[in-house]
Amino acid sequence: MPNKLLFTGILTCLLCFSSFTQNKKKKQKKELPKEVVIDSIVKPSKPINPLSPAKAAFYSAILPGLGQAYNKKYWKIPIVYGAIGTGVYFYINNNKEYNRFRDAYKRRLAGFNDDEFSLDSQGNPLTTPRVSTERLEDAQKFYRRNKEISLLVTIGLYALNIIDANVDAHLLQYNVDENLSLSPHYELNQIDASSNLGLTLNFKF
Repeated sequence: MPNKLLFTGILTCLLCFSSFTQNKKKKQKKELPKEVVIDSIVKPSKPINPLSPAKAAFYSAILPGLGQAYNKKYWKIPIVYGAIGTGVYFYINNNKEYNRFRDAYKRRLAGFNDDEFSLDSQGNPLTTPRVSTERLEDAQKFYRRNKEISLLVTIGLYALNIIDANVDAHLLQYNVDENLSLSPHYELNQIDASSNLGLTLNFKF
């Protein structure tokens, strides 16, 4: 009987000691500091140059297309020159036609009938001019209006060339990191079968 009591006591002590050891090991595991994992794949973002948009706009103001070349958007240079060149072409053409009708109108007012609209193909004066004085006046107004519109369009295209270079330089430095994203969110409500729309903002660091 004493041997049984002794054996039971020893067994109880061993179980208590084993339980105490396991608890101590668990506490030590919890107290271990967390490992810091550094992702070597993530590359630092390019440094932002705050003067880059101003430089691009300045270059395009000096010479159209130069700001696009500064932004390395060379494919835009032919578009810039094509647009501005078209505006200049229409301005020159309308100005030329305006001067033709104005010169003829001034000759008519001076009492001469030797303008290009009062002569035939051989240079002889016609009894009735091909274009009347009233039509000459209307043609002047028409081409003068078209000349002014062409000038405004050309100036607008020139300004658009500067704005494009400035905005493009801004967008080239825009943060497109996947750790910062804003995306639309759509969810179907299972209870009342209604749809929920919203925006999801993801910011990882």
